[in-house]
Amino acid sequence: MTSDLPRPTDNAFLGKSVKGGSHEPTYAGALSFMRRRYSRDLSNVDLAIWGIPFDASVSNRPGARFGPQGVRRASAIFDGDPQYPFQMDPFENLACVDYGDCVFDYGKNADIPGHIQAQASTILSSDTHLFSIGGDHFVTYPLLKAHVAKHGPLALVQFDAHQDTWSDEGDRIDHGTFTGRAVREGLIDADRSIQIGIRTHAPETCGLEIIYGHEMDDLGIRGVVERIKNRVGEGAAYMTFDIDCLDPAFAPGTGTPVSGGLSSREALSILRELGTLNFVGGDVVEVAPAYDHADITSIAGASVALTYIGLLAERKSKAT
Repeated sequence: MTSDLPRPTDNAFLGKSVKGGSHEPTYAGALSFMRRRYSRDLSNVDLAIWGIPFDASVSNRPGARFGPQGVRRASAIFDGDPQYPFQMDPFENLACVDYGDCVFDYGKNADIPGHIQAQASTILSSDTHLFSIGGDHFVTYPLLKAHVAKHGPLALVQFDAHQDTWSDEGDRIDHGTFTGRAVREGLIDADRSIQIGIRTHAPETCGLEIIYGHEMDDLGIRGVVERIKNRVGEGAAYMTFDIDCLDPAFAPGTGTPVSGGLSSREALSILRELGTLNFVGGDVVEVAPAYDHADITSIAGASVALTYIGLLAERKSKAT
């Protein structure tokens, strides 16, 4: 006997195309980021979403190793709809796959940066744009090394509560030192780099421009956007979004929450206006679902990723 009931498509495994939405029930089916097809085949793929489940460098609460899972799970509620505020499905024209997660031995921490860099370089060698989901903020350091090997020194647009410029002997694996190390190693151009939402003090700025959390009200969205654009200019840039840039009211599920941060609306509104910047890669990090409530933080992380993807889709649409 046959049934006329609709069947879940499980687009993550059975999708016939790397484009378009899947329209699956949000509460069922195989989960990937936005139900994108899991694939390591990057032929004719514009964008790869990649998880990095690593949190061994945290200075406070661990748990961001579950961030990729949390963000993927939260993204399911957005699949199949025109994405706000772009009024389109970004995957209609943007070929995108979920590349799965970075592979490493959790017992050999010293080897992990090299694994992240090498696997990221493999993705980038196919001329596929890479957006990564962490994991703690250390993962941005090997990601930057992989992107710089392809594009040269980059401007860094860093949304964060922390400067991440603490002293580093060069052999530490620490989520609070990657920015300073990247400046010293010439991975990022400090004169074109900017940090948004900072609410702590580190001993040095390493030459980056800083927009502190308390400046947000006076500057407003437009003021912040203008400062970012003026700082970064037209050269290649990398966007990293530490979810603790948001106030704990909007992102309780993170390792080092700091009060006085941006609302999710403010952060997404700023990111929405950065489409003219030449982003060559990006990430969202420090989502720790164990400290979350009702997936608030995971939803925020998924929304950051989707807004970034919307910018890429607009860029491709304008170029064709």
